[in-house]
Amino acid sequence: MMSSSGVTTPEPGTSSTEEAARTGVGGVVSSQASSQGDQVPRPNNNVQRIQQRKKQVFNWPHSKKFLKLAIYSACQADTCKCNGWKAPTPLARSPRADASQPLANFTDPCRSCTHDLRSHVTHLESLDENELNKLLGMVVDVENIFMAMHKEEDEETKRVYYYLFKLLRKCIMTKTTPSTSEGPLGQPPFETPSIHRAVSNFVLLKFANTTQREYSTMSDLAKMFLHCLNHWNFESPSVKKNTVSNEDFSLYKIHFTRWLVFCHIPAFCDSFPHSETTQVFGRSLLRYVFRSVRRQLKEKIKNEKSRMPMEKRYLVLNNFPRFLAQLEDEVYSPNSPIWDVDFKLELPPHLAHLQPGATNARRPGEFEKLMVLPNDKDQFTTINLTPGVGKKHARSETGTLSDQHAKRARLEDSIEDISDQTIAQIIATINDPSCMAGPEQHSVFPENAPRDAAVKVEESKGLIRFHVVGNSLSQSVSKQTMLWLIALQNVFSHQLPRMPKEYITRLVFDPKHRTLALIKDNRAIGGICFRMFPEQGFTEIVFLAVTSNEQVKGYGTHLMNHLKDYHIRKNVLHFLTFGDEFAIGYFKKQGFSKDIRLPRQFYQGYIKDYEGAALMHCEIDPRIVYTEFTAVVRKQKEIIKKLIEQRQQEVQKVHPGLTCFRDGVRSIPVESIPGILETGWKPAARSTRALQHSPEESHDHETLQQTLRQVLNTIKGHNSAWPFLKPVDKNEVPDYYEHIKFPMDLKTMADRIKSHYYVSRRLFIADMTRIFTNCRLYNSPDTEYYRCATVLEKYFQTKMKELGLWDK
Repeated sequence: MMSSSGVTTPEPGTSSTEEAARTGVGGVVSSQASSQGDQVPRPNNNVQRIQQRKKQVFNWPHSKKFLKLAIYSACQADTCKCNGWKAPTPLARSPRADASQPLANFTDPCRSCTHDLRSHVTHLESLDENELNKLLGMVVDVENIFMAMHKEEDEETKRVYYYLFKLLRKCIMTKTTPSTSEGPLGQPPFETPSIHRAVSNFVLLKFANTTQREYSTMSDLAKMFLHCLNHWNFESPSVKKNTVSNEDFSLYKIHFTRWLVFCHIPAFCDSFPHSETTQVFGRSLLRYVFRSVRRQLKEKIKNEKSRMPMEKRYLVLNNFPRFLAQLEDEVYSPNSPIWDVDFKLELPPHLAHLQPGATNARRPGEFEKLMVLPNDKDQFTTINLTPGVGKKHARSETGTLSDQHAKRARLEDSIEDISDQTIAQIIATINDPSCMAGPEQHSVFPENAPRDAAVKVEESKGLIRFHVVGNSLSQSVSKQTMLWLIALQNVFSHQLPRMPKEYITRLVFDPKHRTLALIKDNRAIGGICFRMFPEQGFTEIVFLAVTSNEQVKGYGTHLMNHLKDYHIRKNVLHFLTFGDEFAIGYFKKQGFSKDIRLPRQFYQGYIKDYEGAALMHCEIDPRIVYTEFTAVVRKQKEIIKKLIEQRQQEVQKVHPGLTCFRDGVRSIPVESIPGILETGWKPAARSTRALQHSPEESHDHETLQQTLRQVLNTIKGHNSAWPFLKPVDKNEVPDYYEHIKFPMDLKTMADRIKSHYYVSRRLFIADMTRIFTNCRLYNSPDTEYYRCATVLEKYFQTKMKELGLWDK
């Protein structure tokens, strides 16, 4: 009575079947693709065939659906105990799997209980289409489990299949949802912390203090490993029995059964709730399987390396073995901190944006959200970023600035501590109008007021407001929001005449895009349309415009500041945009640059390209409240001025002028000027060698060039100089110039000596140092190139010191 769907499940106990074969190396590529946001199908073709089979069943006519369900439905006649309708004459199997079978009539009797077919399906006639399809999906899963059970050779595994087979049959008969969490196996998660959490902790522990490139590489390798583990077929207990102790065998048997019930079988029978292996298991299971997985992964990589793309081959062959070796030490170490449930390690600032799920604490006065839906979801259509009148200024500026200066005063390299009391007194003087003097005391805006000063006054009075608005397909959009979107579309169309109106309309009303709107007199007069890519860590700014009669008032600057503050809260710390010749100046004032510091792989394929425009990048500092930034800086300047005035009042001594120059003295040391040392000035550090005798200090340019040429020839003859003799070939290392923006090599330096480029030794030292810095930035510390850079740098410094050209 089982349907011949032709679907089987991968056999447990093998670590590189269809699933593992693809995750060994193909999984490396798949995990990479999934981290870029692509939809990667599960690597098991059987899963795809099962889903296709279910879609076919769901499209059957009702009569055929009832016939299928009758086979698994109990007879509804009184006192009848038949648990499934059976045709009076078995249907002949067609040689073609897709050949149509003759349908039974509702009056046909059951071969077991003699009641007709309708008696087995009367309880199903009241069900709607979705409920029928749900039961039919369970029927397909039952048949697949039955087929897998008969193909399974391991007896204990077969018993697990049989248990789930009976459970699913019962659920079909009772029209209930199957659940595997009520049995003796417990319910996931089974261990804390999970494998996923521990591997994430491992990457933080080992690579948090490395460069951004190396940390990103190791994060990708961690995703690859977890992806492989989630699709791995573990060995059955009967295979493990001869390699582990009795106690370990019993524990592994429990883990294996749980894995079958909660992870493996639900992957192709989606009637059961599915859990990822790395999310529900922890240290115990990983210890049992890690060495086996690692060994077979290495074999798979070795066998398939010739078929990998060059960049993937470099990533896997050079870094994956090292990653696995270091992870193995932590997996089997009895005191590894990665398994601590309270493990916490913050990334350094230059890597903070790469940490998934990182959040920043909200600072007082930073945001006032008035129109956000429950649970703070992103399905909003409108958010108000404008605080109530006086709310933002209600915070204690004195306390804020005092805290900042108190922190600076605690820095190790601070020259002199300034007491909190002194700072508080200065701020009180600045904030007290009666203590201020000068022409700016009664002016509405000072002569050199920041561009956003007038805008902030309008905002505090409620004359203008800032809202993040957007369209939605999942919920109703208010009439007011829709009117604002229409007004914004008009503003962008009028102010950006070279942009097609249809294109502007499509993006403004696209639910994936949001617009920070400037509202004045309840109408939108400007805004910034943007699309956020949280997984990639950046936002694309698409349109930015303010209506022509409201320009040159500082609205654009304040719009961008509000947008930066909004993104700090969302933990998206990079802006990318294409600016034309008219917009580049504005973006530069807002902190944008043509120097793109965000790695290309984070935005390539996501951001829209525009002809005749330059790509620009802005990195946001999460420690800054940008809407208050200019006010804080100006207040800091006032504090410094007051401190200088106080110091000037303390130093009352007037030193006589210098008369030595009348006697023919041409120069004197700076430190000999009377009173210079009392001001806190310190002489610059000098070399231990007599630099006055160095070629640079002499005015003989040819002597300097000859000396530098001698040093360069000596460096080129060193045994460790071979990687740096000529520029890196882009054909051999395709991504080198994507990571290294300022390449340098010994051949280029020789050409520069010939052209008399090095007018000072410092230029020569800078170029040579750049060679070593680039090498260490691109290569891992365990590579030969990295070691050559270290050895050659020490040799270079030694030669420069011998010639008196080194003052560091």
